[in-house]
Amino acid sequence: MSDPLVYLNGSLTPLSEAKIPVLDRGFIFGDGIYEVIPVYQRKMFRSDQHLARLFRSLTAIGITNPHSKEEWLSLIDQVMTAHEADDQMVYIQVTRGVAKRAHAFPKEATPTVFIMTNPIVLPSATAREQGVACVSMEDKRWLRCEIKSISLLGNVLAAENAAEHGVTESIQFRDGYLTEASSSNVWIVKNGVMAGPPKDNLILEGIRYGLIQELCAAQNIPLEARRITKEEVFAADEVMLSSATKEILAVVRIDEQTIGKGKPGPIYQQLFQAYQQAKAT
Repeated sequence: MSDPLVYLNGSLTPLSEAKIPVLDRGFIFGDGIYEVIPVYQRKMFRSDQHLARLFRSLTAIGITNPHSKEEWLSLIDQVMTAHEADDQMVYIQVTRGVAKRAHAFPKEATPTVFIMTNPIVLPSATAREQGVACVSMEDKRWLRCEIKSISLLGNVLAAENAAEHGVTESIQFRDGYLTEASSSNVWIVKNGVMAGPPKDNLILEGIRYGLIQELCAAQNIPLEARRITKEEVFAADEVMLSSATKEILAVVRIDEQTIGKGKPGPIYQQLFQAYQQAKAT
């Protein structure tokens, strides 16, 4: 579909014709939030959790939610139905709206609402079977990472760092402790126990975070949420990434060091299969 329909402020329009004023605070300040929802066979996956996070992010930055949950679902469905792909990635963005340029919140502004969708691009079979490489770096982002903000320059720089190194992700550490990758949560496994960083302000709680907690419980895999040192990451038996587009993906090398046996491990294999089953239900 060369020019898909998108939703912008009350109407469906071809993407090429969708326009916002230059004084939109999302454009001027990055003053807004976003959400991304995977769609499999035209059915949204964990939409309740995604919308709950959308609502949390809006509340966190003081934007009044412009729609009810039912209205959001209806708008998303319109955009999703208009697209030809069965498997999609829905992108939602809400900014504070258009106002005279001043840093403090405007007294009156109508939020800008934008929804688009694209075919979902998942990791290749080779990446699934062989695992991927990553690079480590210091986490230099702001301290409100739990907000799914459109102000993503820190994440952009981390993603570019990975691209320049020819790897899949940059795995970040703050003061020697694991936080997350540029657009993924990060997990380790040691002696059969899975661990991830705590759900605090230093990471974005991916929707996969909750899903992996559920899958581990169902598969009888012990899971800990705790602070994880950089040394623990490099000494792990397995390292994994999780995100809407990566789903769950094994990391077999970080920097120049092999992780575990240098191939996707048994906990990854178990969780990957459980993830696929969850998608099909």
